[in-house]
Amino acid sequence: MSTYVLMRILESAPRRYDLGMWLLTFGSLGHAYDRLASRIHDGQRALDLGCGTGALTLRAAGRGAHVSAIDVNAQMLEIARESAQAAGLAEKIDFREMGIAELGGEASASYDVVMSGLCFSELSEDEIHYALKQIKRILRPGGPLLIADEVKPPDVLRRMLHALSRAPLVALAYVITQQTTHAVENLPEKVTHAGFSIESLRLNTLRSFVELVARAPGQAA
Repeated sequence: MSTYVLMRILESAPRRYDLGMWLLTFGSLGHAYDRLASRIHDGQRALDLGCGTGALTLRAAGRGAHVSAIDVNAQMLEIARESAQAAGLAEKIDFREMGIAELGGEASASYDVVMSGLCFSELSEDEIHYALKQIKRILRPGGPLLIADEVKPPDVLRRMLHALSRAPLVALAYVITQQTTHAVENLPEKVTHAGFSIESLRLNTLRSFVELVARAPGQAA
């Protein structure tokens, strides 16, 4: 591959993020986002963690939510802004270049919904613990936490099959997007340990991709 071609791939990688993540999740991501977004209602205030190019953000805004969408990647945010403008949803979304470490600045009980698509798999163990602690604080009592992400299968056989099937997709997704994810171990257990109650849990056949709905402590208003 020539240097010029390689540079063009790298420069346009953020615009091909959705394709790469679709491959990496075996096509599960879009359907998971649709199902999670169906739990969001008109007028709710939602926070999208690691919004990327805005796939989940736009679904939530399309259902009438007012969304704060955060990401540390300025290029991803610019693509998300363009998509929101094209969809006529820009007024419903506040895009912010911001990381998980800055969640401490959000007011307590200020969101009706917190959602995350492929964000936890980009965090360290300490960051996951911190993120869940802050999410519980900023969610209103009984508010839902919606997660779609890669997880490590619980048994050895599935882990082997997952690793074998995933390896070529990881390489291809990285070439396409310069992005990858690292499957989270025991994510549902981490969520419950943080004080949430799991309302629904959906796993793929290899148990390597989770779609999770949990509730913050307390009664919803």
